[in-house]
Amino acid sequence: MKNILVTGGAGYIGSHAVVELLDSGYNVIVLDNLENGFLDLVDKRAKFYRGDIRDISSFENIFKENKIDAVMNFAGYIKVGESVLEPNKYYLNNTYGVMNVIEVMKKYNVKNIIFSSTAAVYGEVQCEGLVYEDYPTNPINPYGASKLMAERVILDAAKAYGINYSIFRYFNVGGAHEKYQIGQKGDGVTALIPIILQTAKGEREELSVYGNDYPTKDGTGIRDYIHVVDLVRAHISALPSLEKNISGIYNLGNGNGFSVLEMLNSAREVTGKDIKFKFVDRRPGDPASVVASSQKAREILGWKAEYTDVSRIIASAWNWYKKL
Repeated sequence: MKNILVTGGAGYIGSHAVVELLDSGYNVIVLDNLENGFLDLVDKRAKFYRGDIRDISSFENIFKENKIDAVMNFAGYIKVGESVLEPNKYYLNNTYGVMNVIEVMKKYNVKNIIFSSTAAVYGEVQCEGLVYEDYPTNPINPYGASKLMAERVILDAAKAYGINYSIFRYFNVGGAHEKYQIGQKGDGVTALIPIILQTAKGEREELSVYGNDYPTKDGTGIRDYIHVVDLVRAHISALPSLEKNISGIYNLGNGNGFSVLEMLNSAREVTGKDIKFKFVDRRPGDPASVVASSQKAREILGWKAEYTDVSRIIASAWNWYKKL
């Protein structure tokens, strides 16, 4: 495989995938409608097309003009709250958009897809241990449901059209590239690390911590945080397995759980700032602890997380964020 199409390649995770693919010797073609992506995040070595996966006519020419060996699909809406208010928007993009991509792949005989999914497909996780890929899927919002539907579309296409797939279910992604000036930006970011750093930078008055009465070590929720570069390297490690017609669904996390207060204290050490916070009521549906098992990705793809220290994840994001 040489030529990789990255949809959503001007976004946070997609732009990191682009530079890592380029540095690994691949030719990269980027498709993005720039609704939530930023052209300045796209590495100049990549070939850029502006188009939308909801409109086949806007991107079919990419397959005509380039021999595509595999598609990495990052072109998704990701805001849970917005998905509840505008479900059709999420199903049109996250599910129907994937159907369009597969339709064009089928037409031009492209046999490999890597799909950006989410731990939200599991819904309210109630297990006390690690979450494995066979944990029941029961999404509780249109975002998670739209991604699970897209997974099903891909599985059915694999059977019907002989497509190979790697589906990655992300846990909490954070950090920024330490070599390139790319990171997480945009309006309405809801992830914990950016919100903590916005508070450290004075853009927010204080951090709201949802719940302090969970059955955890300090009463706050525990989550699994994976560095964005570790995440995209897992996608690249899947390409050789696709060439061998090995398909699979994989969780991607660090395998370590950190509480909100641990994240806050780590950020205070990294930034040297006294980050103010307040406890507020729990959010409905928030489980006490969600930590991934990434054993399957390690065993089958030979992947492993390098950023196992959460302070290093936070520091990489802070170093990027300070330069904005």
